[in-house]
This record gives sequence, structure tokens and C-alpha cells, in this order.
Amino acid sequence: MSILSVEHLSHGFGDRAIFEDVSFRLLKGEHIGLIGANGEGKSTFMSIVTGKLQPDDGKVEWSPRVRVGYLDQHAVLTPGMSIMDALRAAFSWLFELEARMNEICDLLGTAGDAQMDAYMAELAEIQELLDAHDFYLIDAKVEEVARALGLMHLGLEHDVSDLSGGQRTKVLLARLLLEKPDILLLDEPTNYLDEEHIAWLKRYLQEYENAFVLISHDIPFLNDVVNLIYHMENRKLTRYVGNYDKFLEVYEVQKAQLEAAYRRQQQEISDLEDFVNRNKARVATRNMAMSRQKKLDKMERIELAAEKPKPEFNFLPGRTPGRFIFETTDLIIGYDAPLTTPLNLRLERGQKVALVGANGIGKTTLLKSILGLTPALSGSVSLGDYLQIGYFEQEGDYHNSTTCIEEVWNEFPSMGQASIRAALAKCGLTTKHIESQVRVLSGGEQAKVRLCKLINRESNILLLDEPTNHLDQDAKDELKRALIAYKGAILLICHEPEFYRDVVTEVWDCSRWTTRIV
Repeated sequence: MSILSVEHLSHGFGDRAIFEDVSFRLLKGEHIGLIGANGEGKSTFMSIVTGKLQPDDGKVEWSPRVRVGYLDQHAVLTPGMSIMDALRAAFSWLFELEARMNEICDLLGTAGDAQMDAYMAELAEIQELLDAHDFYLIDAKVEEVARALGLMHLGLEHDVSDLSGGQRTKVLLARLLLEKPDILLLDEPTNYLDEEHIAWLKRYLQEYENAFVLISHDIPFLNDVVNLIYHMENRKLTRYVGNYDKFLEVYEVQKAQLEAAYRRQQQEISDLEDFVNRNKARVATRNMAMSRQKKLDKMERIELAAEKPKPEFNFLPGRTPGRFIFETTDLIIGYDAPLTTPLNLRLERGQKVALVGANGIGKTTLLKSILGLTPALSGSVSLGDYLQIGYFEQEGDYHNSTTCIEEVWNEFPSMGQASIRAALAKCGLTTKHIESQVRVLSGGEQAKVRLCKLINRESNILLLDEPTNHLDQDAKDELKRALIAYKGAILLICHEPEFYRDVVTEVWDCSRWTTRIV
């Protein structure tokens, strides 16, 4: 029996169709990877099956009494809430039972005999449920998962509104795992996670007994945890047995077979049309021509899907800077408390460096301190001469109501609309995307808009904070090529060794100088 059944699903935004007659089913124990290029509708599909979005047509049916846990790539936490409060919220239904138990205890003093029996029966039932779900061990459970995902060093009383993108993802993921739902729906859970905690999540999912659906562009991660692939492409959803590598092998064979069949059919169509045109006017051959025309009319034409626009990233080189890009002298960064020991760092012209290490140890803060966006606690940063800085922030504004065209136009007011459209199209965005508001785009499409602004401004130093998050494989490959070709200096924060190892000339391990316990 299917845990989740989706039948004849169709949906779109305006005149842009996302799905057409899509069907899907989830069975017990299936570990599914939901894949596809940016903008194909993966997150929209998740929103529909979780009831956050109503489809234009079709039916979504869950088995009764199934508890679903959903990690949304844009999920938020309530400001003012502590990490402990956020994690304890996983057990809110148990706390409600405890409140009801306390309420019953208060009522016992005035209850009659009949009411007393009813109250005692309800108390026994509640107590049994609390014991069965280890209610009195909740704080120990919270600490166990928080420690596994690297949250303990922050302090469980830390306000969630002060967390980085990676720390917030960890809190949301920890809360979801504490809930222990029957089904996990995970939308890019490895974004912002460091290597150590990606490895922990990988082990957790490998041992997970229930079903899950995972959206991810992290190919090694997918290969290790899924046993089924659903590929979303051209408004369709196709099922493949096996991991990502197996899918790719079958997909390439099917694509080659379809292209070969298409070429054979096109040749046959050309031959038939040529015969009809040459013979339809001659009395002696008119019947043969009509017979071939009927064959043409009845032929089921093979159609090849239109090629998706491939992104093209070429950074505009700036003028030659001085020898030193920046130099720090006894720099200590942080907010209320130091994040690092005194730093004496130097980046030279043309040097390409990856900053690596666990989340929360100050990598993003270091970039912002170098740029002057976050004041240092002590020490100094000296910037070199003739710098033209390109900065890619870890997160964009997910509530941005401007269109993509307006977003780029605001950055480059002298550019014409045709030039802006061409620049966005080069980044892999279609006309429909270009005319849409930024907030309705997927995370990957939003990242491409921000990359569009970056590559169209001259630079001689790039500061990139997790640029691969949300990007599909084609975009990652192209960004990697562009960064290798870039002649300027690069300071890159990234948790994907397979991405940065061919780009950079040096790796700085930030865990060597952090004051945080990791």
C-alpha cells in the first residue's frame, strides 16, 4: 500500500506550466532522491504534497495517521526563541498532554465519583503515552542530537535570530529528527552543512528505517543514501531504480536511443514527403502518393525535448591590483565574544584560497570583517591598492518582490533591457524566469540572478560565501570552470572538496584559529 499517492498532478504559475499529468507513489522503506535542474519544480512538488500549495489539478492522498516531517529550504525560526525552545518544540504534543494532565490533577479535588473515574482513566492513558515516548528524557534527547549536529558549542540558550544559515539549517534538521516522523521530506538538507555533519546525516539516512524523499544537488551524498530516483524534467516525473549514478547511466542510454529513433523517423518523413510531392500530380502514381500521405498523417511523431539553457559564467576582469589584496594584523573577529585567536593573514594578487571548517567558527564573519561590514573586536585589516571587489553572500532575500529584470537593472541602471535579458539568459534563466519576481524562483534560480550581477561587474578579487548552495550540477560545473579561468584572487567558503580542490591554490583550515570547540 502506498504511503503517499499522487495522481494526474498538474500545476503552473500564470502561463508557466510546472507539471503536466504527473503521478508519483511512495512505499514503505523507499529512500527516494528527487532530482532535476533548477526551476523544474522540485520544491513546488514538496509544497503541494505537504498541503502548503494547492495544485491546479490532480489528487494527493496520504495514508491515514502518517506523521510527515518536512525540512523546507526556506524554513524560518521564530525570532526571540532559544535553540533549546526550538528543539523542544519537536515534542509540543507531549507538552500539551502534560498540561492536560496537570489540569486534570487540579480538577480531582472537586470531582464527583463518576467524574473521578473518568479523570483517572484519562490520567492513566496520558501517563502511558508520556512514558512510551520517553517524555522525562526529552532534555537528554535534545542534547544528544544537538551535540551530533554541532549545536552545543553555541549554547542551547542562544537566540535563533542570531544564527548563520548553516546553524539555522542544523536547528531545523535537529528538530525534525527529534520529531521522528513516519516520513521525512528533505529539501536540500546539506546546504550550509559542513563536511563533518554531512557525514553524520549520511549515516543517519543510511540507517533510517522509514521512507524519505530527498531533494539534493550533492551527487556523492545522493549516491550514498537513496535507492530510487525520480527525475523531474520538462513537466514530467520519471522513476528510475538505483542511485544517481545508475540513473545517469540509464538516462543517457534512453536519451541516445530516443535521439537515434528521432533521426530515423525524420529521414523516413523526409523520404515520404519527397515521394508525395513528386507523385501526387501524376495519374499513374497518385494512389501510391495518397497511401504514403495517409501513413504520414497517422504517424506518431517523436519529439525531442527542447534543450535547457546551459549557464555561462564569465567574470569580467578588473584592473591589475597591487601585490597585496589584504593583510590582517592581530585581527580578532566576533560579536559578543571572540570567534578567533589573533589572525595575521595575507592574500596576494592572483592567490586563490578556500576557507574550510565547521559552521559557526567565523568563516562568514571573517569575510564580512575584511569587507568592513562587521566591525572587528580588535586588530586591523589593511586592504591593498586598486581593488575591485566582487562579493557573493551566503543567502539572498527570499522575500524580494522585484522581478529579475528590475533586480539587475537596479544594479546596472545604464544597461538596456535587451542587454539585461541577454545577461540573465546567459546565466541559464528562461524568459519566464526573467520576467518573474525573484521571490517565486527556486533557490538555485535566485543564486543565478545574484551570480548574474556578480559576473557583469569588473573585479580583481572575489569573496564567495557558499556559492554552490542550491545550484544544479550544470551550474556548478560551469561556475567551477569560470573560477579556474579567473585571473584575479579568490577567497572561497565551500564545504564541497570536489568543487574547490581544482579551483584553489591553498586551503585555510579555520578550525586552527577558532576559539569555538568543534
